Amino acid sequence: MLMSKVGVAVIGGGPAGLSAAIAASYDGAQVLLIERDAKLGGTLKQCIHDGFGFHRYDERLTGPEYAFKDIYTLEQTNTFVLLQTSVTNIVSNGNAFQLTLFNRHGIMTVDAKSVVIATGCRERSPNQVAIHGSRPAGIMTAGTAQYYANIMGQLPAKYPIIFGSGNIGLIMARRLSLEGGKVLGVYETKGKPQGSIRNVAECLNDFNIPLHFHHTITYATGTNRLNSVVICRVDKSLNPIRGSENQVKCDSLIISAGLIPETELTESLGIPISSETNGPECDHNYMSMLDGVYICGNAMYINDVVDYISESGAIAGRNAARYMLRTRRLVDIKTSKDFLYCAPHYLDIDMLHNETVIYFRSAENRENVVVKVYSDGVEVFSQDFIALRPSETERIAVNFTASLNPDSRVELRMENSR
Repeated sequence: MLMSKVGVAVIGGGPAGLSAAIAASYDGAQVLLIERDAKLGGTLKQCIHDGFGFHRYDERLTGPEYAFKDIYTLEQTNTFVLLQTSVTNIVSNGNAFQLTLFNRHGIMTVDAKSVVIATGCRERSPNQVAIHGSRPAGIMTAGTAQYYANIMGQLPAKYPIIFGSGNIGLIMARRLSLEGGKVLGVYETKGKPQGSIRNVAECLNDFNIPLHFHHTITYATGTNRLNSVVICRVDKSLNPIRGSENQVKCDSLIISAGLIPETELTESLGIPISSETNGPECDHNYMSMLDGVYICGNAMYINDVVDYISESGAIAGRNAARYMLRTRRLVDIKTSKDFLYCAPHYLDIDMLHNETVIYFRSAENRENVVVKVYSDGVEVFSQDFIALRPSETERIAVNFTASLNPDSRVELRMENSR
């Protein structure tokens, strides 16, 4: 029977939501986990390649293997799980939140003392990419192609072109090749891959799949099924160069143009969205700017390492279980222009622990650099990195031993190694 009141409501049953629910349960909270799919695990269910769990378990697991570990652990807790259930609305009513749920049994409401939003992210759809022409069958996102191949057991493309060099697109280039498809090429508008170097090596180079930089796709043709696309070069401003068009025959166009945090619920609550991460602004405990609402995983910022997603979920879940209404004193975490962004965005100076985990991405490819953290002009942390790339998330754990006040200045900087 569904409880009408819970301590923590976790929305999303992917790696972040699973870790949040487990951590909140371990901390003694009464937890409700809500997942709109029929099974837990999120997109890990369709990620049958390995590479998950290296940081957390010191081994390379497939997506389903990684998810199973958390699902098994969750089953040992008292967490109440609702599958095939959507959250249609959240309302703050003083000291609690009222969630409106919808599933095949109808509409219901649940009150929660705190909420963890772990709804993950979504792909940029073909409609968000400026490609003219018709919309025949065969134009899909990389995640959709992955679902067809790995969940439904169907080959979605025999002669595909992949537009965008994000990680899912690179992985699908390999997957389609293994299933007998012929990937004609991966085309990227920028001058560097948007996925990890490891995926470029293992998914493209190992299968002799060409990667073309400074190219875009401007037109798609086909009646019932896609039969060709027009590819052309782009200038430094990413505008198509007239006269460089080339029509290429293909039966599928797979879009891998990046991921966006799913922010519908957070925006409905009026929570500020960061222009850098496209996700909600949060403090180092993963509480958003609305007291009692925590954000974690890809719902906060896009991460390429699932181990870090799980870590953020555990931090959010643990703090959600301990939530008490109080006045926060927040200090901004600033970054130099060398950083694409960092997360979280603030430090709650009254709730600092031994170590504060900060994730970041470099704005450019850098080699032999030192990342330093300064508090009121005093260096409190430094770490050497052999290489930093915009496509790869990095993690540091900082001990802010110096006392901070609301006027303190905390900044991340990059310097060349000596």
